[in-house]
Amino acid sequence: MIRDIRTFIAAFAVVLSTTAYAQSEDKTAAPSLSLPALNALQDQTSISGLSSGAFMAAQFHIAYSKDLVGAGVVAGGPWNCAGSNPLIAPLTTAVSTCMDPCKYTRFWWFCPDSLFPDSTFLSDLAKDSAQDGIIDDVANIHDDKVYIFSGQADKTVVTKVVDSTNDFYLKLGVQADQIRYNTSVDAGHAFITDNPEDTVCDKTNPPFINNCNFEQATRLLDHIYGDLQPPVSTLTGKLIRFNQREFFESDMTSMDDNAYVYIPAACQGEQCRVHVALHGCQQGIETLDTEYLTGTGYNEVADSNKIIVLYPQIRKSATVPFNPKGCWDFWGYSGGNIPPYKYYKKDAPQMVAIKKMIDRLTSQPAQAGQQ
Repeated sequence: MIRDIRTFIAAFAVVLSTTAYAQSEDKTAAPSLSLPALNALQDQTSISGLSSGAFMAAQFHIAYSKDLVGAGVVAGGPWNCAGSNPLIAPLTTAVSTCMDPCKYTRFWWFCPDSLFPDSTFLSDLAKDSAQDGIIDDVANIHDDKVYIFSGQADKTVVTKVVDSTNDFYLKLGVQADQIRYNTSVDAGHAFITDNPEDTVCDKTNPPFINNCNFEQATRLLDHIYGDLQPPVSTLTGKLIRFNQREFFESDMTSMDDNAYVYIPAACQGEQCRVHVALHGCQQGIETLDTEYLTGTGYNEVADSNKIIVLYPQIRKSATVPFNPKGCWDFWGYSGGNIPPYKYYKKDAPQMVAIKKMIDRLTSQPAQAGQQ
C-alpha cells in the first residue's frame, strides 16, 4: 500500500510537470540593481545549506568541486541522493529514502539499512559521472573541508540519512579529520543559532531557525576556512537585493526574480572570499522575507572575516513546476520530472544559475566609462 501511494505521488507530479506551462504572475517587482562584480577571490568559494538547500549544497559541491574549497550540509543527504535506486523515480526516492524511509515500517520495528541512501553506489556513480564529464573530477574534494550536522530530534531528514552523507565523502577520499560531523545536539529540523528568541531547540516549526545555544554559521565557516575572527555585534556591510532573473532562462527553475547578497564594508575595496548560503523549504524571501538572511548568523561572522555571502532564492509553485514548498531541486522538478534527469549534473539549471552568480562576484568590476 505504501509503495502504491508513493508511486501515485510520483506519477501525479510527472503529469503536472508535463502540462503546458503557464507563466506565473510576478509577485514582486524586479529590482533595478544587478549583482555587482567585486573581484572576489576565485579560489576561496564555499557553499552550505539547510534541508533541500543542504541537498543542493552537496550536489553543487560535487558537481563544481574544482571551484570550491568546502561545503556545509545541515540536515541533508549526499550528492544525487534521489538517484540512490535507479529503478525508482527520483521524486519517490527523495520523499522516502532521502528523508525518513522507515517512517511507516518503524511501527513494526522494521527498518533495514537497505532503505537508506546507498553511499557506496552513489560514490561509484560520482566517479563514473566525473569520467563522463558531467561533473568535475571528484579528486578535487580531497583537500576540501566539509561540515555536516544532524539534530537528534530531527524527524524530517533523519540522522541515518545524514550518516550516508558522511560516508559518501569518506568513500570519495575526504579524510575524516577534514569532516566535522555533529550529531550530538537534540535539535529539530532547523538551522541552529544562540538566539533565545528563536524556536526551542528540539522543535521542528517554521521558520526552522532554532536556538540551541551555539552559532552554527560560525562553526560551519570556521571549519571550512579556519581561524576566523568572532562574529561582529554590529554589521558594517550591506544586504543588497539584486535581480536574480538574469542568471536563469526558464521559470521551470522555480527561482525567484530577486535574491540577496551581503557585502561587508571591507569587501568594497579588498578581495574577499565568497560563501553561498542556501535556504531550505518554506524559507525563501517569498515566505520569510529576509528572516533567513538576517537571522541565521552568516552575516555577522562574514562581516568580521571578509566573506561575501550570496543568498540565491527559490519560490513556491503549486502547478508547474510542482514545488509547493519552495524547495531546491534535488529530484528533478526543474526538468519536468522526466528522464533523462540532470538535477545533479553541472548543467542543471539551478546549479548553472548559482555558478553564474559566483562568477559575477569573482569577476573584475567594469572600469568607469565601460558599458
